[in-house]
Amino acid sequence: MNRNEKFVITINREVGSGGRTVGRKLAELLGVKYCDKAIVQGLTQKFGLSIERIEEIKAQKKSWWNDISNYYNTLVNSADQPMEAEVKLDNKIMFDTEKRILQELASQTSCVVAGRTGFMVFRNWPNHLNIFIQASMEHRIKRIMERQNVTEEVARAIIAKLDADRETYIKKYEDTSRYDTRNYQLVINMDDLSEDDAVAVIMEYVNRMSK
Repeated sequence: MNRNEKFVITINREVGSGGRTVGRKLAELLGVKYCDKAIVQGLTQKFGLSIERIEEIKAQKKSWWNDISNYYNTLVNSADQPMEAEVKLDNKIMFDTEKRILQELASQTSCVVAGRTGFMVFRNWPNHLNIFIQASMEHRIKRIMERQNVTEEVARAIIAKLDADRETYIKKYEDTSRYDTRNYQLVINMDDLSEDDAVAVIMEYVNRMSK
């Protein structure tokens, strides 16, 4: 990936690994837009986006980034924001709509996309980098307990459910696993790293690739 040209970085992550925070910090450091599933869901619901509507907007050459920024600022400042926002897409039409939204956004500007489908959506995209953020079960449980103020038992249940849901979702549309490291150029284990440490590792990789 060459950061001197328009690029997209995708971050797939295990719940409780801190990957979403890494994505936001990375986007801020790179000075590019950040997009996750909560934003895509919000755009779809708030602006009534469909594949047909996306094509209309594309024909008008209208940028969505102001709408995204405004919506995201509202989202991240909300006290009700969950630690891990989940988007429920129940059918192929919704999946295709989400995919089209992400690709149209990435065609307009460089960005960091955090979410479980990013590595699939952009695997054939020019100038992209797919990253997987993972951590040990102990690390994930501790982080969820601290961030959501829940017991260890509840944290384990959250992890088990989201891990299963995300893997099922991937296999519903692609013949692969989100844990298959061949889907990524960079895999990071967070056990001994802070979010800032992980961003530094990614930046070193990006800068090396951009020379």
